[in-house]
Amino acid sequence: MAAHKFDTTAYRYPNETAILWLTALLMLAVIALTATATICLSVVFMALFVFYAYSSGVGHHQELMRHAQAVTPATLPGLAAIITESSKRLQVEPVDVFVLHSSQLNAYTFGLTSPKAVVVYDSLLRTMDRDEIQFVVGHELGHVKLGHTWLNSLAGGMAGIPASISAALILTLALRWWNRACEFSADRAGLLACGKPQKAVSALVKLEIGPRQLTPQMYQQVMAHIEAEDDSWLNSAQELLATHPMIVRRIHQLKEFAQSAEYARLQNGVNQNMSE
Repeated sequence: MAAHKFDTTAYRYPNETAILWLTALLMLAVIALTATATICLSVVFMALFVFYAYSSGVGHHQELMRHAQAVTPATLPGLAAIITESSKRLQVEPVDVFVLHSSQLNAYTFGLTSPKAVVVYDSLLRTMDRDEIQFVVGHELGHVKLGHTWLNSLAGGMAGIPASISAALILTLALRWWNRACEFSADRAGLLACGKPQKAVSALVKLEIGPRQLTPQMYQQVMAHIEAEDDSWLNSAQELLATHPMIVRRIHQLKEFAQSAEYARLQNGVNQNMSE
């Protein structure tokens, strides 16, 4: 008899679901109160938006299959092993993973239907060590596991419904609020995948500064700069329209989660997945 796998989404950031519900209720309230967006028009617009998101995703996936390097044990055995291990830890559905050439440090995932796609920029592979890469990969797999790839398309459709300027702004701010909560959740998934809080932090630092080699002295200077990010009211205001939280907030959230009893419980569970 096959051993029972530890399959959980309990690493979801505590406020993510509440924020999503509040966002959805706010969106529905604005839609109901906005004369320019009738219910019929809203449904049609959402359907068109989701269809566009689906079509774009399929087209992008096909383009990657033609021109990007697919990650397999034969092409990139090291990265393939990281993906396999992280997927097993987090119990994530099979995904297609591709490597694209770019000077930027980045990775992303997309897809309304399975298999979802994860894209890793090759500069990330040259700049980060194995544990840091595993954090980034786990972050993207967390988005897949928690349904962010398709929920974002649905929420985006709601936020894009024709409305007054003030209503559109409210909807956009609400969606961005939820987007940032999703990033906190995905960061937790990345930490559970790599299991090393310090490597999760160093990966975030490298994502912030780009493909530069960090000396210990430079690392301290960069950390001091990051720690000062939320001291500026302008940065805080700009964050309201951003899909990602400031790096300093992500680092603080990760450190707090890493010190919690919940993290210890979840990490023990995902570790057991590797022994079964």
